Amino acid sequence: MSSPIATPPPPPTTASSPPYDRLKAVKDFDETKAGVKGLVDSGIKTIPSFFIHPPETLSDLAPGSGPEPEPEVPTIDLSAIHHSRSSVIDQIRSAASTVGFFQVINHGVPPDLLRSVIGSVKAFHEQPAEVKAQVYRRQVGSGVSYISNVDLFTSKAASWRDTLQIRTGPIAAEEKEIPEVCRKEVMEWDREVVRVGDILLGLLSEGLGLGEGGLKKMGLSQGRLMVGHYYPFCPQPDLTVGLNSHADPGALTILLQDHIGGLQVRTQQGWVHVKPLDGALVINIGDLLQIISNEEYKSADHRVLANSSNEPRVSSAVFLMPGDREKLFGPLPELTSAEKPALYRDFTLNEFLTRFFKKELDGKSLTNFFRQ
Repeated sequence: MSSPIATPPPPPTTASSPPYDRLKAVKDFDETKAGVKGLVDSGIKTIPSFFIHPPETLSDLAPGSGPEPEPEVPTIDLSAIHHSRSSVIDQIRSAASTVGFFQVINHGVPPDLLRSVIGSVKAFHEQPAEVKAQVYRRQVGSGVSYISNVDLFTSKAASWRDTLQIRTGPIAAEEKEIPEVCRKEVMEWDREVVRVGDILLGLLSEGLGLGEGGLKKMGLSQGRLMVGHYYPFCPQPDLTVGLNSHADPGALTILLQDHIGGLQVRTQQGWVHVKPLDGALVINIGDLLQIISNEEYKSADHRVLANSSNEPRVSSAVFLMPGDREKLFGPLPELTSAEKPALYRDFTLNEFLTRFFKKELDGKSLTNFFRQ
């Protein structure tokens, strides 16, 4: 006769469980080709371990407290260049040489296009996983790729977002390669970015005393990469980020963000929200322009918080950089002197970008690497 009280089997011990294999977990995630949205759609309530950021990152995410109103990045009215150009140049020079970030309004991009760009990026990411998987790749060989985390295999922790990447210059992706759901919008958006980028580079150039064409003749907007970021709801937003703190490598970034918010820039006052402003474009200085200007202009670390809203956050950024990867770049001779010698060595864009993609998105290490 058996005992009325059966002895339960011992629970599995930690010692008998295989150790957590982060690389395998990351590979398994990557091979689903479903991205972070796939995790959310599966109904997970806790995020996978490789998305959890170290304590020093997480402790820094808490908002500051104090009686002072939070500082904001400058907002600049571009329509004023027609009657007060010198004032606009002064405002842009001031923003570029301090916080490295500003928003522009009255830039001439039709509001309907701005809405349709955000809508089309959202539509791409909300297609069935098997449709998006057709362009899921880590190399942008065809000019188009959909991935989750460009630095997935090199970062300390992954970020809670998916990204569509489309190369729009100097050799643009073939039209038929661009997903049909956003093809028309991407091509119109790129044309407007080139126009606005040329205006901004002219104003930034005048701010350096180089004349309107000084920076433009360097071809700083010929190389362009458009990204469409999608930040789905995160069930544990206090354990991860939407985009890790980093500085952009190129000359200039033009960003269109939706109304959800979450973008922050590091300033002398701490992390500051770049508040969504209807119809505005967010502009930031990249590492290359910091180097070319011999630090007259400053690139800035920025990040995106994980999205705690049930509504996804959507943005589209275009990174402007030179098209010629073999050309040498460094501080412009006109901006160096005995009092302010060149702070960086010369390098090719190839070397510069290779260095950027070999590291994780971790702040200022790129400019430090090329410092003399």
